[in-house]
Amino acid sequence: MGKEAAIVPPADILDPSGGANQVRVRAYNERLVMSLVRRHGSLSKAEIARRSGLSAQTVTVIMRALEGEGLLVRGEPLRGKVGQPSTPMRLNPDAVYSLGLKIGRRSADLVLMDFVGRIRRQVRRTFPYPMPGPLLAFVGEGVAELERGLSVEERGRIAGLGVAAPFELWSWAEEVGAPQADMDQWRGVDLQKAIAARVAYPVFLQNDATSACGAELVFGLGARYPDFIYFFIGSFIGGGIVLNSALFTGRTGAAGAVGPLPVQGRDGETVQLLKIASIFVLENLLRASGVDPKPLWYSPDDWLDFGAPLETWIQESAAALAQAIVAAASVIDFSAVVVDGGFPAWVRERLVAATKSAIGRLDLQGVTLPDIVEGAVGSQARSIGGASLPLFSRYHLDQNVLFKERA
Repeated sequence: MGKEAAIVPPADILDPSGGANQVRVRAYNERLVMSLVRRHGSLSKAEIARRSGLSAQTVTVIMRALEGEGLLVRGEPLRGKVGQPSTPMRLNPDAVYSLGLKIGRRSADLVLMDFVGRIRRQVRRTFPYPMPGPLLAFVGEGVAELERGLSVEERGRIAGLGVAAPFELWSWAEEVGAPQADMDQWRGVDLQKAIAARVAYPVFLQNDATSACGAELVFGLGARYPDFIYFFIGSFIGGGIVLNSALFTGRTGAAGAVGPLPVQGRDGETVQLLKIASIFVLENLLRASGVDPKPLWYSPDDWLDFGAPLETWIQESAAALAQAIVAAASVIDFSAVVVDGGFPAWVRERLVAATKSAIGRLDLQGVTLPDIVEGAVGSQARSIGGASLPLFSRYHLDQNVLFKERA
């Protein structure tokens, strides 16, 4: 089948009789083209052919078809010194929409996202702790609210609903002040099935921190760093690992959880990272100082500067993060450490600066430190990561394929 068949994995082109399934080859190549365009923002036909290994003729046919379906749109022609001007193609933001649900320990967010990762509309619900009944009611009501802002034709473009949620929601009840008996109601709940019964779209489910890491990979710093460890600080800290420009979830899907990493606290005792560098710890510090912590829940981008309690939390979290980063860098030679969370950009900036300072006080002999950078996606990373699940299930390839593209 020549040059073009070589980029298609055998499992994708062989049917039980051993013959090539041309429909699946074409679908794979269409996904490859869209994934390349997403990764680079916009590309000409010649650039796609060079990066993918597909022939110019095949790329022309694919891009014409994708443009005809409204998935790609033309940019302004680029005139070079010689020859015809090239026309870059980019994803059409309005071609496809998806819904994303983030379930947190203090709030839930439901977003409508377009094809290029922009949030168009969102609804939010806060609570002392999540309960199955009220949460499922919020999903039904929230989806209906988001749909009301769309035409019938636009609703038909919704690819699905992606859910980003902590696994084992009944865990850590005491830390968030929830009665264990209430949280135990989550045991045995098939969240994906329960939500699917309330909405008219395919439903996808992924761990919330893994979803946030995926959002950073695709819509954030993934183009700059092929390997990074990711820390997302919510009510509990979580994270993810990216290797060779692909999420690495490990044998059980728990790789990069980061929360259980052992670190030394201010009193010299060894505790898990999540018991220091998590927002529930800041909540407790505020309560101990006589400050109402509820404003932390209302909007992750509109925190107040809580003064001394916030600075204490930043410094202690930074010291714990520094230890976790050095431990991680001793195992895998990451190119970067990405830190983000459910808080404003100014808090993230202070936390990253304090973490860099804390690392300078540690013994770094034999350790090659990665870049320590702020996340680019921000507080909505979990919602965006959830909303990405339907898009990538239907329209794109695993990012690992793109890592192997021709330079």
